[in-house]
Amino acid sequence: MASTLDLGLCIEDVRIAGHAQPITLRSYRPASDGTVLPVVLYFHGGGFVRGTLDDADIAATTISRDTPAWVVSVGYSLAPAFPFPAAPEDAYRAAQWVVANARAQGADANRIGVAGHDAGGNLATCLAAIARDRGDIAIHAQALLAPLLDPSMTRMADENKVLSPDICASECAQCYRAYLPNASQRLHPYAAPLESRRLAGLPPALIASAQHDLLHIEAEKYAGELIAAGVPTEVTRHVDASHYGLVTDPSALADVVAFFRKRLRDRTDHAQRPGHTRAKPKTHAAH
Repeated sequence: MASTLDLGLCIEDVRIAGHAQPITLRSYRPASDGTVLPVVLYFHGGGFVRGTLDDADIAATTISRDTPAWVVSVGYSLAPAFPFPAAPEDAYRAAQWVVANARAQGADANRIGVAGHDAGGNLATCLAAIARDRGDIAIHAQALLAPLLDPSMTRMADENKVLSPDICASECAQCYRAYLPNASQRLHPYAAPLESRRLAGLPPALIASAQHDLLHIEAEKYAGELIAAGVPTEVTRHVDASHYGLVTDPSALADVVAFFRKRLRDRTDHAQRPGHTRAKPKTHAAH
């Protein structure tokens, strides 16, 4: 484990056992003032085939410092060497590690959020579904930045109608082929959230889309599906942002911080206190 101090954060790398190989987690923890912190698992972008923990640094640092929260950025396995389900299973193992180590980090394992950009947005919401289905980890909030959600690629914007997009349909197709080599996987709810008919019970969501992004339609479509399933959902489109630029966009990150401050606040008097029943979420959605 390597440790550094930066911008008032303790930043450490740790290796854990992943689904198919060891993976690296990067921990961002604010200097302790005695406050018990919420937890956020963060997943970098890169279309499932590339990307590193360094790519997540600005978002992870901002969320950790400004929420404040213990943020764990996940260096999940990449395709094509490690196709589906390696990445979501790595995500689940990271969540288990977080639960086991939260107390030692001055954090609350009963206040966990997930966040991610691009492929990381897919992994964040799919982890929320896996945790819901397996039942041993409770995730209370999800923030998705320009997420990749639709391997069928049937809900992309017209490339001729998006100004200067920085991601193209052919790039997305190559990424999905590498990540989901078997056609049947492209309908799996842990790989294709927009194909899932079981969205009820997922945690409250913030979905941020970018105006100059071919994927903004599928992101907003997913927000609509979550709302229809009774999941409290906020959706924002950032008019001056592009797909890759959204992850460092100050207004988008400010929205993520505000969302986690609201959704992961300490409720030890009732809903999230150990041994107490979690309150049912409200069924209306904020836009």
